[in-house]
Amino acid sequence: MNWFNYYGLIAVAIIMIPNIVSAAVDKSAFENRFNNKAILVLEQIGRYGCIVFMILNIPYTCFDFWFDSALIVYLSVNGMLLALYLLRWIIYRKGSKTKMLWLSITPTVIFMFSGIMVLSIPLIICLVIFGIGHITISCKNIER
Repeated sequence: MNWFNYYGLIAVAIIMIPNIVSAAVDKSAFENRFNNKAILVLEQIGRYGCIVFMILNIPYTCFDFWFDSALIVYLSVNGMLLALYLLRWIIYRKGSKTKMLWLSITPTVIFMFSGIMVLSIPLIICLVIFGIGHITISCKNIER
């Protein structure tokens, strides 16, 4: 795999499209009721790090696929997860607990799977930060 991951770019775009559409249609869709600044900042650092490292493979920190047919597995599993993610956006139009958890866990799993498949150390580090922050924020927003 080269320094630029076209598949990662497509995955990030697919994740972002429903978020952009939702934000354009309903300005309050992403209202955050959780006010822990440290968690919010860490989640944003992790989010943007995941986006960058899904697309860019930094030499000596990304070790490429580690088994035969890994690209097929990578595309198949990520394709399935992305399809399920989009399906949940369609099925759960209103903000329910299930939707909020699904929409926070699925991108975390996509980033985790991608990081493990290409052995990208920066992506794995960022996904841990993002996953902890994003899922915590979603759970806290559900409680309120």
